[in-house]
Amino acid sequence: MRRWTFRRSLVGTHSHHPDRSASTPLSSRMFTGDYQHDLELVRQELGQHADVRIRKFSFGHTAVRGAMIYATGVSDRTLIDQHLRQLLLKDEDEVPSFESTAVSSDEITNQVLSFHDGMETNDWKVWKPKVLAGYTALWIEGRAAVYLLDTVTRKSRTIEEPVSEALVRGPRVGFTESISDNTALLRQHGENGDLILLKFQVGSRVKKELVIAYMGDIANPTLVEEVKSRIYRIDLDYLAESGYVEQLIEDNFLSPFPQVQSTERPDRVISALLDGRVAILLDGTPFALIAPVTFTMLLQSPEDYYERWIPGTFIRLLRFFTAFASVLIPALYISFISFHQGLIPTELVISIIESRQSVPFPALLEALIMEISIEILREAGLRLPKPIGPAMGIVGGLIIGQAAVQAGIVSPIMVIVVAVTAISSFAIPSYNLGITLRILRFLAMFSAAIFGLYGLILFFLLLCSHLVRLESFGVPYVSPAVPYRLRDWKDLFFRLPLHMMKRRPGMLHPKDPVRKS
Repeated sequence: MRRWTFRRSLVGTHSHHPDRSASTPLSSRMFTGDYQHDLELVRQELGQHADVRIRKFSFGHTAVRGAMIYATGVSDRTLIDQHLRQLLLKDEDEVPSFESTAVSSDEITNQVLSFHDGMETNDWKVWKPKVLAGYTALWIEGRAAVYLLDTVTRKSRTIEEPVSEALVRGPRVGFTESISDNTALLRQHGENGDLILLKFQVGSRVKKELVIAYMGDIANPTLVEEVKSRIYRIDLDYLAESGYVEQLIEDNFLSPFPQVQSTERPDRVISALLDGRVAILLDGTPFALIAPVTFTMLLQSPEDYYERWIPGTFIRLLRFFTAFASVLIPALYISFISFHQGLIPTELVISIIESRQSVPFPALLEALIMEISIEILREAGLRLPKPIGPAMGIVGGLIIGQAAVQAGIVSPIMVIVVAVTAISSFAIPSYNLGITLRILRFLAMFSAAIFGLYGLILFFLLLCSHLVRLESFGVPYVSPAVPYRLRDWKDLFFRLPLHMMKRRPGMLHPKDPVRKS
């Protein structure tokens, strides 16, 4: 039978005759060792919680009394019943004297308890949230403290393939909502004694567990300390999802670009840690955060490395093209139609004029009608039940486009432009970046409608200026392009063969800059 050493967290001094005045705040009282008195205080404190149970018992054939307090649903009843049976079968010679000054915590641990890791405390502010979170509190007559036993029942779904990051070739494993499962998935990628997991408690009212993961022999200590300091500064009642953490630790909250990468894939997290980055995992969500992040990282996929370098490079270049296309194609169409018709070939101009003869709206309004319709269909497809969501998006787009053309609201060429733009946006591997590019598309359209190509060029220059100034945890957002690092270009637009990428990204300043062969 395994036994664990309990942490002792006694606060203040013990007293068998405390002041029981009702004027003393209940949350500041300590345990007294008086069995009836302490149980009465427990009933007063937890009486409004309908899911809390109090089970009183005596130790075997002795007169020593005890009580176990737990919350149903979040506590494991099997573990509680198993431990209670062991306590009920104790003989007199197996039960020590429980006078608080006569027996130590270690003696009780070794002679009475045979349970998972727990804690001994006499602070009422400590035990209550623990009990409501799934711990079981054990009272023993004569002790001015309570033992908190880890009986938390951890419900989690089975490990499945990530929904938001589907791959043709690669692991079919994704994170779950249980942080213990997620840290285990990181450990199971292989034996590595340098993978460090630091645990934090976040949330001022509803506390949740947060873990920072990094490679101790690779990650820059300055980066690790910066991540830790930003986590320490989080002051919020409740962090429902890792998106809360992302918003509270980012460098520039006014920027539309994501400055922390979110992922459901353990293989992507491990690869980032081996580059010298830091991962953040929060209990209750399958999305982990990776910091720092660059713009090119958001356009890369783990599949780039699972395929050979030539197809991997081709697919990556295709993504860069689709990213620019999803932002600029509608704006280019508007600028050419409204200001620069002379730049369009004559045959194409004649075809466009003929198709637009029955359209009463200018190019900008025509584009806005179609783009907003596509965005509404996209959002509706996400919120509808899965069996009909995709069908709704495809069929709805076809029907609305055809009806708009026949009604003379938009031209056929505009339907083609919007369709190509929408398809291009689907190729973006990062959902967060996809939303950003969709927002920028509308800004580009307005710039082109006001100043033509000149406005579009001005918009592009302002966008580049913002990206150059943007940082993620001290790392330039568009590195290694700016500042220029030719050595890191081996994994930028092109993905060179693996044996040529011996060095980790220099922008991260890792402790070990060379990958092992």
